[in-house]
Amino acid sequence: MSQAFRLPTKGHMENHFARLGEGFYTAMSAEKVGTAPRLIHANPAAAELLDMEPEVFADPRFAEVISGHRALDDFSPLAMVYSGHQFGVWAGQLGDGRALLIGQVRNRKGELWDIQLKGAGKTPYSRFGDGRAVMRSTIREYLCSEAMAALGIPTSRALAIVATGETVMRERPEPGAVLARLAQSHIRFGHFEHFFHRGQKDEVRALADHVIAEYFPGLDYVEWYGEVVRRTAQTIAQWQAVGFAHGVMNTDNMSILGLTIDYGPYGFLDAYDPAFICNHTDEQGRYSFINQPVIAHWNLRALALALSDLIATDRLLEKLATFEEHFARAYRALMRAKLGLVREENDDDQLIGQLLAVMVKARADYTLSFRNLSGQDKHWLALFGQPNTEAQAWLSRYRLRVENEDLSGLKRVNPRYVLRNWVAETAIRAVEDKGDITILDRIFRILQAPFEDHDSEQSFATPPPPEMCHLEVSCSS
Repeated sequence: MSQAFRLPTKGHMENHFARLGEGFYTAMSAEKVGTAPRLIHANPAAAELLDMEPEVFADPRFAEVISGHRALDDFSPLAMVYSGHQFGVWAGQLGDGRALLIGQVRNRKGELWDIQLKGAGKTPYSRFGDGRAVMRSTIREYLCSEAMAALGIPTSRALAIVATGETVMRERPEPGAVLARLAQSHIRFGHFEHFFHRGQKDEVRALADHVIAEYFPGLDYVEWYGEVVRRTAQTIAQWQAVGFAHGVMNTDNMSILGLTIDYGPYGFLDAYDPAFICNHTDEQGRYSFINQPVIAHWNLRALALALSDLIATDRLLEKLATFEEHFARAYRALMRAKLGLVREENDDDQLIGQLLAVMVKARADYTLSFRNLSGQDKHWLALFGQPNTEAQAWLSRYRLRVENEDLSGLKRVNPRYVLRNWVAETAIRAVEDKGDITILDRIFRILQAPFEDHDSEQSFATPPPPEMCHLEVSCSS
Protein backbone atom coordinates (compact mmCIF):
# COMPACT_ATOMS: atom_id res chain seq x y z
CA MET A 1 0.00 0.00 0.00
CA SER A 2 1.26 3.48 -0.85
CA GLN A 3 2.02 5.99 1.87
CA ALA A 4 -1.16 7.03 3.69
CA PHE A 5 -2.89 10.28 2.77
CA ARG A 6 -3.97 12.76 5.42
CA LEU A 7 -7.42 14.03 4.55
CA PRO A 8 -7.39 17.86 4.43
CA THR A 9 -10.34 18.34 6.76
CA LYS A 10 -10.96 20.65 9.69
CA GLY A 11 -12.70 17.76 11.39
CA HIS A 12 -10.83 14.83 12.87
CA MET A 13 -10.60 11.15 12.06
CA GLU A 14 -12.04 8.58 14.46
CA ASN A 15 -11.94 4.79 14.55
CA HIS A 16 -15.41 4.87 16.04
CA PHE A 17 -16.98 1.63 14.78
CA ALA A 18 -13.77 -0.29 15.52
CA ARG A 19 -14.35 0.26 19.25
CA LEU A 20 -17.01 -2.44 19.12
CA GLY A 21 -14.35 -5.11 18.66
CA GLU A 22 -13.28 -7.58 16.01
CA GLY A 23 -16.47 -9.66 16.11
CA PHE A 24 -18.27 -6.80 14.36
CA TYR A 25 -15.97 -6.45 11.36
CA THR A 26 -12.87 -7.58 9.53
CA ALA A 27 -9.96 -5.16 9.45
CA MET A 28 -8.43 -5.19 5.99
CA SER A 29 -6.95 -3.08 3.23
CA ALA A 30 -8.69 -2.40 -0.04
CA GLU A 31 -7.82 -4.57 -3.00
CA LYS A 32 -6.22 -1.85 -5.18
CA VAL A 33 -8.87 -2.11 -7.86
CA GLY A 34 -7.64 -1.27 -11.36
CA THR A 35 -4.24 0.06 -12.35
CA ALA A 36 -4.84 3.69 -13.28
CA PRO A 37 -7.75 5.13 -11.28
CA ARG A 38 -9.26 8.25 -12.81
CA LEU A 39 -11.58 10.69 -11.08
CA ILE A 40 -14.84 10.98 -13.04
CA HIS A 41 -16.84 13.34 -10.85
CA ALA A 42 -16.70 14.74 -7.33
CA ASN A 43 -19.20 16.54 -5.15
CA PRO A 44 -18.21 19.75 -3.32
CA ALA A 45 -21.46 19.68 -1.29
CA ALA A 46 -20.50 16.30 0.17
CA ALA A 47 -16.97 17.53 0.88
CA GLU A 48 -18.49 20.27 3.03
CA LEU A 49 -20.02 17.60 5.28
CA LEU A 50 -16.46 16.53 6.11
CA ASP A 51 -15.26 20.14 6.50
CA MET A 52 -13.05 19.41 3.52
CA GLU A 53 -12.08 21.89 0.82
CA PRO A 54 -13.03 20.71 -2.70
CA GLU A 55 -9.51 21.58 -3.91
CA VAL A 56 -8.54 18.13 -2.69
CA PHE A 57 -10.27 16.66 -5.75
CA ALA A 58 -7.41 17.95 -7.93
CA ASP A 59 -4.83 16.02 -5.91
CA PRO A 60 -4.03 12.74 -7.72
CA ARG A 61 -3.75 11.04 -4.35
CA PHE A 62 -7.47 11.60 -3.83
CA ALA A 63 -8.32 9.30 -6.76
CA GLU A 64 -5.90 6.76 -5.30
CA VAL A 65 -7.75 6.89 -1.97
CA ILE A 66 -11.15 6.48 -3.63
CA SER A 67 -9.97 3.47 -5.65
CA GLY A 68 -8.40 1.82 -2.61
CA HIS A 69 -4.80 2.30 -3.78
CA ARG A 70 -3.92 4.54 -0.85
CA ALA A 71 -5.20 4.50 2.73
CA LEU A 72 -6.29 7.48 4.78
CA ASP A 73 -3.99 8.39 7.62
CA ASP A 74 -5.18 7.60 11.16
CA PHE A 75 -7.75 4.98 10.12
CA SER A 76 -7.60 1.21 9.63
CA PRO A 77 -10.13 0.20 6.92
CA LEU A 78 -12.74 -2.40 7.81
CA ALA A 79 -15.63 -4.36 6.34
CA MET A 80 -18.69 -4.75 8.59
CA VAL A 81 -20.50 -8.02 9.16
CA TYR A 82 -24.29 -8.23 9.25
CA SER A 83 -27.09 -10.58 8.25
CA GLY A 84 -30.56 -10.11 6.87
CA HIS A 85 -33.82 -11.18 5.30
CA GLN A 86 -33.71 -10.99 1.51
CA PHE A 87 -37.09 -10.97 -0.24
CA GLY A 88 -38.61 -12.14 3.04
CA VAL A 89 -36.32 -15.16 3.45
CA TRP A 90 -33.64 -15.41 6.12
CA ALA A 91 -30.31 -15.29 4.26
CA GLY A 92 -27.97 -15.59 7.22
CA GLN A 93 -24.58 -13.91 7.22
CA LEU A 94 -24.07 -11.19 4.66
CA GLY A 95 -21.86 -8.18 5.32
CA ASP A 96 -19.95 -5.59 3.35
CA GLY A 97 -19.11 -7.78 0.38
CA ARG A 98 -17.99 -4.97 -1.89
CA ALA A 99 -17.90 -2.07 0.54
CA LEU A 100 -15.11 -0.91 2.80
CA LEU A 101 -15.21 1.69 5.56
CA ILE A 102 -12.04 3.72 5.00
CA GLY A 103 -12.62 6.56 7.42
CA GLN A 104 -14.90 8.24 9.92
CA VAL A 105 -14.70 12.01 10.26
CA ARG A 106 -16.23 14.05 13.04
CA ASN A 107 -16.92 17.47 11.61
CA ARG A 108 -17.03 20.79 13.41
CA LYS A 109 -20.75 20.36 14.10
CA GLY A 110 -19.94 17.19 16.01
CA GLU A 111 -21.48 14.94 13.34
CA LEU A 112 -19.75 11.65 12.64
CA TRP A 113 -19.57 10.76 8.93
CA ASP A 114 -18.57 7.40 7.48
CA ILE A 115 -16.50 7.36 4.29
CA GLN A 116 -17.18 4.09 2.53
CA LEU A 117 -15.91 2.76 -0.79
CA LYS A 118 -18.29 0.66 -2.85
CA GLY A 119 -16.63 -1.57 -5.43
CA ALA A 120 -13.09 -1.49 -4.02
CA GLY A 121 -12.65 -5.28 -4.11
CA LYS A 122 -13.49 -8.46 -2.29
CA THR A 123 -13.96 -8.73 1.44
CA PRO A 124 -14.51 -11.87 3.54
CA TYR A 125 -18.25 -11.21 3.09
CA SER A 126 -18.26 -11.20 -0.72
CA ARG A 127 -19.64 -14.76 -0.92
CA PHE A 128 -19.50 -15.52 -4.64
CA GLY A 129 -19.21 -11.88 -5.71
CA ASP A 130 -16.18 -10.20 -7.23
CA GLY A 131 -16.25 -7.17 -4.96
CA ARG A 132 -16.45 -4.84 -7.92
CA ALA A 133 -18.93 -2.20 -9.03
CA VAL A 134 -19.73 -1.14 -12.57
CA MET A 135 -19.92 2.41 -13.88
CA ARG A 136 -23.65 2.04 -14.55
CA SER A 137 -24.63 1.27 -10.96
CA THR A 138 -22.10 3.73 -9.56
CA ILE A 139 -23.52 6.64 -11.57
CA ARG A 140 -27.05 5.64 -10.59
CA GLU A 141 -26.26 5.71 -6.86
CA TYR A 142 -24.13 8.84 -7.16
CA LEU A 143 -26.90 10.80 -8.85
CA CYS A 144 -29.82 9.46 -6.86
CA SER A 145 -28.40 9.94 -3.38
CA GLU A 146 -27.79 13.60 -4.19
CA ALA A 147 -31.22 13.93 -5.80
CA MET A 148 -32.85 12.57 -2.65
CA ALA A 149 -30.83 14.89 -0.43
CA ALA A 150 -31.99 17.89 -2.47
CA LEU A 151 -35.59 16.68 -2.11
CA GLY A 152 -35.14 16.73 1.67
CA ILE A 153 -35.28 12.94 2.09
CA PRO A 154 -32.87 11.32 4.59
CA THR A 155 -30.15 9.56 2.60
CA SER A 156 -26.55 8.54 2.27
CA ARG A 157 -24.51 11.01 0.22
CA ALA A 158 -22.13 10.75 -2.74
CA LEU A 159 -18.58 12.09 -2.56
CA ALA A 160 -16.90 10.91 -5.77
CA ILE A 161 -16.74 8.42 -8.63
CA VAL A 162 -13.50 6.89 -9.85
CA ALA A 163 -13.11 4.85 -13.04
CA THR A 164 -10.90 1.84 -12.37
CA GLY A 165 -9.95 0.99 -15.95
CA GLU A 166 -11.09 -2.59 -15.37
CA THR A 167 -13.73 -4.53 -17.24
CA VAL A 168 -16.25 -6.14 -14.91
CA MET A 169 -18.54 -8.99 -15.90
CA ARG A 170 -22.23 -8.67 -15.13
CA GLU A 171 -24.89 -9.65 -17.66
CA ARG A 172 -22.29 -8.29 -20.10
CA PRO A 173 -18.78 -6.81 -19.82
CA GLU A 174 -18.96 -3.34 -18.29
CA PRO A 175 -16.47 -0.66 -17.24
CA GLY A 176 -15.59 -0.77 -13.57
CA ALA A 177 -15.87 2.07 -11.08
CA VAL A 178 -15.71 2.80 -7.36
CA LEU A 179 -18.13 5.03 -5.48
CA ALA A 180 -17.12 6.96 -2.38
CA ARG A 181 -20.25 7.48 -0.34
CA LEU A 182 -20.92 9.12 2.99
CA ALA A 183 -23.45 8.43 5.74
CA GLN A 184 -23.70 9.29 9.38
CA SER A 185 -23.88 5.54 9.84
CA HIS A 186 -24.04 2.47 7.62
CA ILE A 187 -25.44 0.35 10.49
CA ARG A 188 -28.50 -1.60 9.34
CA PHE A 189 -31.30 -3.64 10.85
CA GLY A 190 -29.26 -6.63 9.69
CA HIS A 191 -26.43 -5.81 12.08
CA PHE A 192 -28.72 -6.56 15.01
CA GLU A 193 -30.23 -9.60 13.30
CA HIS A 194 -26.77 -11.06 12.78
CA PHE A 195 -25.92 -11.28 16.45
CA PHE A 196 -29.43 -12.13 17.65
CA HIS A 197 -29.79 -15.12 15.35
CA ARG A 198 -26.36 -16.36 16.42
CA GLY A 199 -27.41 -16.19 20.07
CA GLN A 200 -24.90 -13.44 20.84
CA LYS A 201 -26.92 -11.40 23.32
CA ASP A 202 -23.97 -9.41 24.62
CA GLU A 203 -23.11 -8.25 21.12
CA VAL A 204 -26.69 -7.12 20.49
CA ARG A 205 -26.54 -5.07 23.66
CA ALA A 206 -23.10 -3.64 22.86
CA LEU A 207 -24.26 -2.62 19.37
CA ALA A 208 -27.44 -1.02 20.75
CA ASP A 209 -25.42 0.88 23.36
CA HIS A 210 -23.03 2.06 20.65
CA VAL A 211 -25.83 3.30 18.38
CA ILE A 212 -27.74 5.02 21.18
CA ALA A 213 -24.68 6.76 22.62
CA GLU A 214 -23.64 8.21 19.25
CA TYR A 215 -26.92 8.77 17.40
CA PHE A 216 -29.75 8.75 19.98
CA PRO A 217 -28.18 10.15 23.17
CA GLY A 218 -30.30 10.14 26.27
CA LEU A 219 -32.80 7.52 25.12
CA ASP A 220 -33.41 4.18 26.78
CA TYR A 221 -33.84 1.01 24.68
CA VAL A 222 -37.62 1.34 24.39
CA GLU A 223 -37.49 5.01 23.41
CA TRP A 224 -34.74 4.26 20.93
CA TYR A 225 -36.70 1.54 19.15
CA GLY A 226 -39.71 3.86 19.04
CA GLU A 227 -37.56 6.53 17.42
CA VAL A 228 -36.30 4.06 14.79
CA VAL A 229 -39.95 3.24 14.03
CA ARG A 230 -40.81 6.92 13.70
CA ARG A 231 -37.86 7.79 11.49
CA THR A 232 -38.47 4.82 9.24
CA ALA A 233 -42.16 5.64 8.87
CA GLN A 234 -41.42 9.25 7.99
CA THR A 235 -38.79 8.35 5.41
CA ILE A 236 -41.14 5.87 3.72
CA ALA A 237 -43.88 8.51 3.70
CA GLN A 238 -41.47 10.83 1.89
CA TRP A 239 -40.68 8.08 -0.64
CA GLN A 240 -44.38 7.60 -1.34
CA ALA A 241 -45.11 11.31 -1.63
CA VAL A 242 -42.30 11.96 -4.12
CA GLY A 243 -42.98 8.77 -6.10
CA PHE A 244 -39.76 6.90 -5.26
CA ALA A 245 -39.48 3.10 -5.31
CA HIS A 246 -36.41 1.59 -3.66
CA GLY A 247 -36.62 -1.84 -5.23
CA VAL A 248 -34.78 -3.97 -2.64
CA MET A 249 -36.10 -3.32 0.86
CA ASN A 250 -34.31 -6.25 2.45
CA THR A 251 -33.56 -5.88 6.16
CA ASP A 252 -29.87 -5.53 5.34
CA ASN A 253 -30.75 -2.44 3.28
CA MET A 254 -32.68 -0.74 6.10
CA SER A 255 -30.78 2.00 7.94
CA ILE A 256 -30.97 2.17 11.71
CA LEU A 257 -31.06 5.97 11.29
CA GLY A 258 -33.95 5.92 8.81
CA LEU A 259 -31.73 6.86 5.87
CA THR A 260 -32.26 5.81 2.28
CA ILE A 261 -29.26 3.59 1.53
CA ASP A 262 -28.04 1.08 -1.05
CA TYR A 263 -29.43 2.48 -4.28
CA GLY A 264 -29.75 -0.38 -6.74
CA PRO A 265 -32.82 -1.00 -8.89
CA TYR A 266 -34.65 2.11 -7.71
CA GLY A 267 -37.06 4.07 -9.85
CA PHE A 268 -39.11 7.24 -9.75
CA LEU A 269 -42.63 6.93 -11.08
CA ASP A 270 -43.29 8.17 -14.58
CA ALA A 271 -46.91 7.21 -15.31
CA TYR A 272 -48.63 6.81 -11.96
CA ASP A 273 -49.00 3.11 -11.23
CA PRO A 274 -49.25 2.09 -7.55
CA ALA A 275 -48.24 -1.46 -8.51
CA PHE A 276 -45.02 -0.22 -10.12
CA ILE A 277 -42.15 -2.71 -9.74
CA CYS A 278 -38.79 -1.09 -10.45
CA ASN A 279 -36.70 -4.26 -10.01
CA HIS A 280 -37.26 -6.74 -12.84
CA THR A 281 -35.86 -9.55 -10.66
CA ASP A 282 -38.69 -8.97 -8.14
CA GLU A 283 -41.01 -11.38 -9.89
CA GLN A 284 -43.57 -11.49 -7.08
CA GLY A 285 -43.75 -7.71 -6.66
CA ARG A 286 -42.80 -7.87 -3.00
CA TYR A 287 -41.12 -4.48 -3.25
CA SER A 288 -43.63 -2.74 -5.48
CA PHE A 289 -44.26 0.94 -4.87
CA ILE A 290 -47.55 0.44 -3.04
CA ASN A 291 -46.06 -2.26 -0.79
CA GLN A 292 -43.24 -0.15 0.63
CA PRO A 293 -45.03 0.94 3.85
CA VAL A 294 -46.08 -2.67 4.55
CA ILE A 295 -42.56 -3.94 3.95
CA ALA A 296 -41.07 -1.26 6.18
CA HIS A 297 -43.39 -2.44 8.96
CA TRP A 298 -42.36 -6.07 8.28
CA ASN A 299 -38.70 -5.10 8.53
CA LEU A 300 -39.27 -3.21 11.78
CA ARG A 301 -40.91 -6.34 13.16
CA ALA A 302 -37.79 -8.31 12.21
CA LEU A 303 -35.71 -5.72 14.03
CA ALA A 304 -38.01 -5.97 17.04
CA LEU A 305 -37.34 -9.71 17.21
CA ALA A 306 -33.60 -9.02 17.12
CA LEU A 307 -34.02 -6.67 20.09
CA SER A 308 -36.30 -8.98 22.09
CA ASP A 309 -33.59 -9.81 24.62
CA LEU A 310 -33.20 -6.10 25.38
CA ILE A 311 -36.82 -4.94 25.34
CA ALA A 312 -39.95 -6.65 26.63
CA THR A 313 -42.22 -7.97 23.88
CA ASP A 314 -45.20 -5.86 24.93
CA ARG A 315 -43.12 -2.67 24.74
CA LEU A 316 -41.75 -3.62 21.32
CA LEU A 317 -45.27 -4.27 20.03
CA GLU A 318 -46.47 -1.01 21.53
CA LYS A 319 -43.82 0.95 19.66
CA LEU A 320 -44.22 -1.05 16.45
CA ALA A 321 -47.94 -0.28 16.52
CA THR A 322 -47.15 3.43 16.20
CA PHE A 323 -45.75 2.92 12.69
CA GLU A 324 -49.10 3.29 10.95
CA GLU A 325 -49.92 6.50 12.82
CA HIS A 326 -46.49 8.01 12.11
CA PHE A 327 -46.68 7.05 8.46
CA ALA A 328 -50.26 8.23 7.95
CA ARG A 329 -49.67 11.56 9.65
CA ALA A 330 -46.49 12.25 7.67
CA TYR A 331 -47.92 11.10 4.34
CA ARG A 332 -51.12 13.12 4.79
CA ALA A 333 -49.15 16.26 5.64
CA LEU A 334 -46.91 15.80 2.62
CA MET A 335 -49.79 15.23 0.23
CA ARG A 336 -51.71 18.20 1.58
CA ALA A 337 -48.63 20.34 1.07
CA LYS A 338 -48.30 19.09 -2.52
CA LEU A 339 -51.79 20.50 -3.18
CA GLY A 340 -51.26 23.68 -1.17
CA LEU A 341 -53.94 22.76 1.38
CA VAL A 342 -53.13 24.73 4.53
CA ARG A 343 -56.46 25.10 6.28
CA GLU A 344 -58.38 21.91 7.09
CA GLU A 345 -61.65 21.06 5.35
CA ASN A 346 -63.71 17.91 5.74
CA ASP A 347 -63.36 16.66 2.18
CA ASP A 348 -59.62 17.23 1.77
CA ASP A 349 -58.65 13.56 2.06
CA GLN A 350 -61.28 12.68 -0.52
CA LEU A 351 -59.89 15.36 -2.83
CA ILE A 352 -56.41 13.84 -2.59
CA GLY A 353 -57.74 10.32 -3.14
CA GLN A 354 -59.77 11.36 -6.16
CA LEU A 355 -56.74 12.98 -7.75
CA LEU A 356 -54.70 9.80 -7.38
CA ALA A 357 -57.57 7.77 -8.83
CA VAL A 358 -57.78 10.04 -11.88
CA MET A 359 -54.00 9.86 -12.28
CA VAL A 360 -54.04 6.05 -12.20
CA LYS A 361 -56.81 5.81 -14.75
CA ALA A 362 -55.11 8.21 -17.16
CA ARG A 363 -51.58 6.98 -16.41
CA ALA A 364 -50.67 10.60 -15.85
CA ASP A 365 -47.08 11.51 -15.03
CA TYR A 366 -46.71 11.46 -11.25
CA THR A 367 -44.23 14.32 -10.81
CA LEU A 368 -45.78 16.65 -13.36
CA SER A 369 -49.33 16.04 -12.11
CA PHE A 370 -48.39 17.97 -9.00
CA ARG A 371 -45.84 20.38 -10.45
CA ASN A 372 -48.19 21.57 -13.20
CA LEU A 373 -50.88 22.56 -10.71
CA SER A 374 -48.91 25.77 -10.27
CA GLY A 375 -49.18 26.58 -13.99
CA GLN A 376 -51.93 27.01 -16.53
CA ASP A 377 -54.86 24.60 -16.43
CA LYS A 378 -54.31 23.54 -20.04
CA HIS A 379 -50.82 22.28 -19.23
CA TRP A 380 -52.14 20.24 -16.32
CA LEU A 381 -55.04 18.80 -18.32
CA ALA A 382 -52.68 17.82 -21.14
CA LEU A 383 -51.16 15.21 -18.81
CA PHE A 384 -54.46 13.33 -18.73
CA GLY A 385 -55.28 13.22 -22.42
CA GLN A 386 -57.95 15.42 -23.85
CA PRO A 387 -60.80 15.55 -23.45
CA ASN A 388 -60.82 14.02 -19.97
CA THR A 389 -64.02 14.89 -18.15
CA GLU A 390 -62.90 13.31 -14.86
CA ALA A 391 -59.70 15.33 -14.80
CA GLN A 392 -61.58 18.50 -15.71
CA ALA A 393 -64.15 17.87 -12.96
CA TRP A 394 -61.41 17.29 -10.40
CA LEU A 395 -59.52 20.42 -11.45
CA SER A 396 -62.68 22.54 -11.16
CA ARG A 397 -63.29 21.21 -7.67
CA TYR A 398 -59.66 21.80 -6.73
CA ARG A 399 -59.61 25.40 -7.99
CA LEU A 400 -62.75 26.12 -5.98
CA ARG A 401 -61.20 24.53 -2.87
CA VAL A 402 -57.99 26.59 -3.04
CA GLU A 403 -59.54 29.96 -3.89
CA ASN A 404 -58.45 31.33 -0.53
CA GLU A 405 -55.21 29.40 -0.22
CA ASP A 406 -51.76 30.81 -0.98
CA LEU A 407 -50.39 28.60 -3.76
CA SER A 408 -47.17 30.55 -4.22
CA GLY A 409 -45.22 27.81 -2.47
CA LEU A 410 -46.31 24.91 -4.69
CA LYS A 411 -43.12 25.07 -6.72
CA ARG A 412 -41.09 24.82 -3.52
CA VAL A 413 -42.89 21.61 -2.58
CA ASN A 414 -43.33 19.83 -5.91
CA PRO A 415 -40.09 19.19 -7.79
CA ARG A 416 -39.85 19.71 -11.50
CA TYR A 417 -36.99 17.23 -11.74
CA VAL A 418 -36.58 13.75 -10.30
CA LEU A 419 -34.04 11.18 -11.40
CA ARG A 420 -36.11 9.29 -13.92
CA ASN A 421 -34.48 6.08 -15.14
CA TRP A 422 -34.14 7.43 -18.64
CA VAL A 423 -32.30 10.50 -17.35
CA ALA A 424 -29.85 8.36 -15.39
CA GLU A 425 -29.40 6.16 -18.46
CA THR A 426 -28.60 9.22 -20.57
CA ALA A 427 -25.75 10.13 -18.22
CA ILE A 428 -24.52 6.52 -18.13
CA ARG A 429 -24.39 6.15 -21.90
CA ALA A 430 -22.55 9.44 -22.33
CA VAL A 431 -19.85 8.36 -19.86
CA GLU A 432 -19.58 4.76 -21.02
CA ASP A 433 -19.83 5.25 -24.77
CA LYS A 434 -18.09 8.58 -25.24
CA GLY A 435 -16.16 9.23 -22.04
CA ASP A 436 -18.21 12.45 -21.81
CA ILE A 437 -19.00 13.69 -18.32
CA THR A 438 -20.66 16.90 -19.52
CA ILE A 439 -24.17 15.45 -19.44
CA LEU A 440 -23.49 13.75 -16.10
CA ASP A 441 -22.45 17.11 -14.67
CA ARG A 442 -25.49 18.89 -16.13
CA ILE A 443 -27.88 16.32 -14.67
CA PHE A 444 -26.06 16.39 -11.33
CA ARG A 445 -26.47 20.17 -11.07
CA ILE A 446 -30.16 20.00 -12.00
CA LEU A 447 -30.82 17.35 -9.37
CA GLN A 448 -29.15 19.46 -6.71
CA ALA A 449 -31.83 22.14 -7.36
CA PRO A 450 -34.87 20.07 -8.38
CA PHE A 451 -37.46 22.75 -7.61
CA GLU A 452 -35.93 25.32 -9.96
CA ASP A 453 -37.18 25.66 -13.54
CA HIS A 454 -33.79 25.29 -15.31
CA ASP A 455 -35.47 26.42 -18.52
CA SER A 456 -32.56 25.36 -20.74
CA GLU A 457 -32.80 21.80 -19.36
CA GLN A 458 -36.54 21.23 -19.71
CA SER A 459 -36.11 17.95 -21.59
CA PHE A 460 -34.89 16.25 -18.40
CA ALA A 461 -38.26 16.99 -16.72
CA THR A 462 -40.28 15.04 -19.26
CA PRO A 463 -41.49 11.43 -19.35
CA PRO A 464 -39.19 9.03 -21.21
CA PRO A 465 -38.90 9.20 -24.98
CA PRO A 466 -40.22 6.10 -26.81
CA GLU A 467 -36.80 4.46 -27.10
CA MET A 468 -36.30 4.75 -23.32
CA CYS A 469 -39.74 3.57 -22.19
CA HIS A 470 -38.83 -0.01 -21.34
CA LEU A 471 -35.56 0.27 -19.45
CA GLU A 472 -35.07 -2.54 -16.96
CA VAL A 473 -33.02 -2.41 -13.78
CA SER A 474 -32.14 -5.29 -11.50
CA CYS A 475 -30.12 -5.97 -8.36
CA SER A 476 -26.93 -5.66 -10.46
CA SER A 477 -27.97 -2.08 -11.16
